[in-house]
Amino acid sequence: MHTSKRPIITAKIKIIALIVLSFTNHLLNAHHSSAMFDKNELKITQAEVKEFQWANPHVWIQILVINDKNQIEEWSIEGIGINTLFRRGWRPNSFQAGDLIEISFNPMIDGSKGGLFVGAIFDDGKILGKWNDE
Repeated sequence: MHTSKRPIITAKIKIIALIVLSFTNHLLNAHHSSAMFDKNELKITQAEVKEFQWANPHVWIQILVINDKNQIEEWSIEGIGINTLFRRGWRPNSFQAGDLIEISFNPMIDGSKGGLFVGAIFDDGKILGKWNDE
């Protein structure tokens, strides 16, 4: 009588896949966490937009700010997903390199040069995000 080893191999592959997924699941959940941002602090600064990255899973705004030593620093500001932003009226050209803005964001807890976007106001008064409870 000939018996196939195929069901045994298939079962082993499924077990190995479950083990791998159980060890990596926390990494997938961590991607969508905002725990690295200090939601109790709101930083507001004048900045020049260096680059606006319209990409999934989140947009990024690279800004240039002048620190207290009068030196230019580059900060990375993370936004939410493009699908939500598009429904709110944002477009890939919502920020242009060279735009002068006042931007508010929740800074990184570890003090690194980054944060979570809250709002921005342009020189012409245009507002994106939340600004002064608007």
